[in-house]
Amino acid sequence: MSRITLLLHNIRSTHNVGSIFRTAEGFGVQKIILTGYSPYPTSTNDARLPHLAQKIHKQISKTALGAESSVAFEYHDNILTWLDSNTLPLVALEQAATSINLSDFTAPEEFVLVLGEEVEGIPDELLKHCQSIVEIPMKGRKESFNVSVATGIALYALTT
Repeated sequence: MSRITLLLHNIRSTHNVGSIFRTAEGFGVQKIILTGYSPYPTSTNDARLPHLAQKIHKQISKTALGAESSVAFEYHDNILTWLDSNTLPLVALEQAATSINLSDFTAPEEFVLVLGEEVEGIPDELLKHCQSIVEIPMKGRKESFNVSVATGIALYALTT
C-alpha cells in the first residue's frame, strides 16, 4: 500500500478541509500539507490572530470530528517554498488533456496527492511540477465532484 501525503492548495471551504481531514484519517494518510489561502487548524507558532485561528479551527473541527488533531499537518503560505523542499513525486487529481484514468494509474510507493481550488482546480503552474495527473471518470452531466468527495474516491482507489 502506498504512503500518501495530501497537498491542499487554495481550498477555500473550511468544511471541505475538515471533511478531507476526516477522510484522510480513515485512509491512513501520512500528512496533510495546506498551502495558499487554504484554512488550517490551529498550530504551534500560529501566526494568525488568536480569535481568527480559533474560529477557523472550530469550523474545520465541525466536519473533521477530531481528525484535525490526529492527522499530522503543515501550513505553508507560499507553495513555491514548499515545492523547493519537497522530495516526493507529485500526483495531481485533476481533469486535463494528459490525465490518466484513476483506475489505470499505478501509484508510487510514496507520493503527494495534489488537490486544488474548488472551482478552478489546480493552477497550471503547479501542474507543471506534477509527475502524473489522474482523473476520476464522470458518468453524469456534471463536470466534476466536490473536492472532498473526489479526495475520498481517489484515496479509496489508491489504497485498495
